[in-house]
Amino acid sequence: MKRYFTEDHEWIAVEGDEGTVGITDYAQEQLGDVVFVEVPESGAMLKKGNDAAVVESVKAASDVYAPVSCEVLEGNAALGDEPSLVNSDPEGEGWFFKLRLEDKDELAELMDEAAYKEYVASL
Repeated sequence: MKRYFTEDHEWIAVEGDEGTVGITDYAQEQLGDVVFVEVPESGAMLKKGNDAAVVESVKAASDVYAPVSCEVLEGNAALGDEPSLVNSDPEGEGWFFKLRLEDKDELAELMDEAAYKEYVASL
């Protein structure tokens, strides 16, 4: 499973034409304690860069953007009951939604892990 990152601190793990999206550890640290998450509905069609989800913390509310154009297969229902999963395991159990890629070529516009680490170090 290959992982890609956006400048807005979303990650996408891709296998075949499906992927899983969440926010990075850096993003959850910036947000602080997450108190609410709204994930997209199954079947929603998203274009790259569009609002996909909302995450609210004690500090702020932020949009989570679609890293690629896709169809949402499933939102992470566990986040409704336990939004703190975003803090405790942002790149694992704290995922936001699963998707089917619309255009795999869009992945080439994202960063790999090494490039993302360099990007965060420059902030």
